[in-house]
Amino acid sequence: MFIDRAKIHVQGGDGGNGVTAFRREKFVPRGGPSGGDGGRGGDVILVADASLNTLLHLRYNPRHIAERGLHGEGSNRSGHTGADLIVRVPVGTQIFDANTGDLLHDLDHDGATWLAVRGGRGGFGNAHFATSTNRAPRYHQTGTEGEERDLQLELKLLADVALVGFPNAGKSTFISTVSAARPKVADYPFTTLEPHLGVVDLGDFRTFVMADIPGLIQGAHAGAGLGDRFLRHVERTKLLLHLVDVSYLSGRETVADYETVNRELKSYNEELAKRPQIVVATKIDALDDPQRLESLKVRAERDGKQFFAISAVTNHGVKELINAVASTLDSLKASEKTDTVELSV
Repeated sequence: MFIDRAKIHVQGGDGGNGVTAFRREKFVPRGGPSGGDGGRGGDVILVADASLNTLLHLRYNPRHIAERGLHGEGSNRSGHTGADLIVRVPVGTQIFDANTGDLLHDLDHDGATWLAVRGGRGGFGNAHFATSTNRAPRYHQTGTEGEERDLQLELKLLADVALVGFPNAGKSTFISTVSAARPKVADYPFTTLEPHLGVVDLGDFRTFVMADIPGLIQGAHAGAGLGDRFLRHVERTKLLLHLVDVSYLSGRETVADYETVNRELKSYNEELAKRPQIVVATKIDALDDPQRLESLKVRAERDGKQFFAISAVTNHGVKELINAVASTLDSLKASEKTDTVELSV
């Protein structure tokens, strides 16, 4: 099960109490105060872990409380510090305050950490308060409580390429052809109910990650169909592959489908509409009217977008498309490096 949202409660460990104690040793008639300090409570720390790809493990385990510090003891012995609690989440997890909705942190790379709440401070024992004028203090401090808060976690998949398009546009078939991903494939709409990631092997130890998200329909940005729940997974990708079904099976106008999906992307986030996009006509093995293909090609080229026609079933045009995707990603990475150098200068 793919879970990309979870609400959790995190709480730092309470600090241990100090203690009031006095030395009682043979030949030490006036031993004085010897109460130790309480130990500090443990913190709760969120860590991005590349081995995880869902928040399912947190859905049914929402409370995370760090170990409390131990109380101080006599003979000036301080209490043990509480152990920190590590909560592991998938790479790409965004952390929001559950009450205000403010974005607190984005764990966008493997090993990234964020201190969620701090543990309480340990209280001082009576030995801490001994002075030349107050040689036998009979009081100590109690430890403070650990911080606590409610967090809303939202996962945005990290991928280089995202497949977008209407339901049944051939996205799942395509990703299963070019990678080891095995999403459900069937001849009815909304076969894909959750995002799938696939790694495309280009050879020579070169790869890129492709994400297949559920299909978009008119009004998706406002919640129609599967709505905008999965659109946020597209926001991190560098390149969009816009798949359009040109076969007689769709029963829809190809250019209208193309315009609708782009309109939904823009309505959700205008930056998505500006993202580099390759238009892909799919299912050409079932093409009955060449004009459907030609009209889509003309519109894509008029918008300045690369255009490819493929059949994932027969592998026609698939290799050429993958090579174009790899070349585009290389160009985007090169431009990012150039921008970074210019900014540093």
